[in-house]
Amino acid sequence: MGTLERYITEPLKEVGWRMTQWTEKYIPDAWIIAVMLTLVTLLLAWIWGSPPGKPWWGLDGLYHVIIAWGNGFWILLTFAMQMTLIMLLGYILAVSPPVAKFMDWLSRKPNPEKPWQSILLMGLWSNITGWINWGLSISSSAMFMTYIARHQPKVDFRLLVATAYLGLGTTWHSGLSGSAPLLVATPNNFLIQTGVLKEVIPITRTILSPFNLILVSVIIILTALVMAAMTPRPERAYKMTPEILERLKRWEPPQRPQIMTTAEKLSWWPGWNIIIFLMGLTWLVDNFAKKGFAGLTLDVVNFIFLMLGIIFHYRPVSFLKAAAEGARFVWGIIIQFPFYAGIFGMINYTSLAQTLTNFFIAISTPQTYLLIVYWYSGILNYLVPSGGSKWVIESPYILKAGFTHGISDASIVMAYAWGDMATDMIQPFWAIPLLGVSGLEFREIMGYLMVLFIIYSVVLTIAMLIMPINL
Repeated sequence: MGTLERYITEPLKEVGWRMTQWTEKYIPDAWIIAVMLTLVTLLLAWIWGSPPGKPWWGLDGLYHVIIAWGNGFWILLTFAMQMTLIMLLGYILAVSPPVAKFMDWLSRKPNPEKPWQSILLMGLWSNITGWINWGLSISSSAMFMTYIARHQPKVDFRLLVATAYLGLGTTWHSGLSGSAPLLVATPNNFLIQTGVLKEVIPITRTILSPFNLILVSVIIILTALVMAAMTPRPERAYKMTPEILERLKRWEPPQRPQIMTTAEKLSWWPGWNIIIFLMGLTWLVDNFAKKGFAGLTLDVVNFIFLMLGIIFHYRPVSFLKAAAEGARFVWGIIIQFPFYAGIFGMINYTSLAQTLTNFFIAISTPQTYLLIVYWYSGILNYLVPSGGSKWVIESPYILKAGFTHGISDASIVMAYAWGDMATDMIQPFWAIPLLGVSGLEFREIMGYLMVLFIIYSVVLTIAMLIMPINL
């Protein structure tokens, strides 16, 4: 065993394994976490958010907090639908025939005798698709992994699966489907409705800001190279087996019947898809001609992916089959978001928001505030592994505290975005679809991800200290 493996890689794998064991044993289902956070926030708001002149222990204060919870419960219906569509449409596009053919072609390009090339390719794919759309990254990386596994038999399978998970922990929230940046760019979003923000923040100040684009480019290349560098020696590689290859089944489009009824012919006619795509393309050209990059909002991103999914599947029956299968993965978002909206209500509609704002002001300076937001968001993300729902919880007080320090809203949003996804790579929640396809347990890939997490955290800590406070 080499020095690097003995003193660095192996100890980190042990830590990663134990952390995953702890997570699997003690961290409950995501909805249970939402309920637990609801009760914690209820207690905090009861103590620090009671009406003026009323003792915190009185039932009047408890009643006031519960009413605030109910008033906020349904405020995120639009946002929840947007998040649901991001995941669903990403899946639909990932399994479309053109994307599948491209993945099959691309997976044959690395040299089979140099497994590190396959890992590098997988890392670049996961990172780039993550920046484009997190739903696309989850689905397409799981599929691309199956193509690489079949065409590159000498690649280490555990490292391949770990690398396929990169986009969710390194790039997605800094990209075109980032929940917080796209939400604040959406007209009349809930932060504007509740007075937290005065106006929209265009993505030219967040996702497309020069600082963010440079940082994304560095992270995409660096993290893919780090994973490739961890490729084990051939005798230690976790080789493909017939059992593994049997598990790696791909999505199959529906088979066209020889004899069809009139209804079936209508379902197979591509004209419906072509007409809708041309209508959508016309609207998109008009939207961007009038607004430029400022026209890119959550709704527009989803519209683009819907149109691409429709035309890439070409026939309605294929598109609808992919939609029906993709719908299995979105139920968690649908059922959890109202509870996070209720938490937002207890924070924003009581004086708890001001209490939390004062706390963040007290523990920070203008020079350290973005770094504090980054690490706070990353730590909280381990318990609330949803960037959109967690933004609902944090935004009222981290924005207000940042304004007090003279930090721009765009800088705070991006510090949150980078922090939010920082711990995704050591949190098994979003890896579930990938693990389901691969048949591995999270502890089997945790060691590799822990090594990457440490390197990534050092780079991002430095980045937060030099990030401009007026993006």
